[in-house]
Amino acid sequence: MDHHEKLVRAQRKVEEMTGFYIHFAVFGVVMALMLVINTMDSADGWWVQWPFLGWGLGILGHAWAVFGRTPNVIANWQLRKIRQIKERM
Repeated sequence: MDHHEKLVRAQRKVEEMTGFYIHFAVFGVVMALMLVINTMDSADGWWVQWPFLGWGLGILGHAWAVFGRTPNVIANWQLRKIRQIKERM
């Protein structure tokens, strides 16, 4: 893979990550507004958890598609644990 191909792939990855962060920010704002609305008009009971769960699953799927199967935080923790356990043996 030459320099140009790497640059194009890196740009595409950054665009995907930016799209996820925008999606997550919109999710947070909309869910906060829905929580306020549900709190102010709680005559029908709590309903805000249903859009939260549905859209939240969409957010998780989007994160999985952009960042891969194992997020870096988890992968780094796994590597630290492997080293830690190996040193104790």
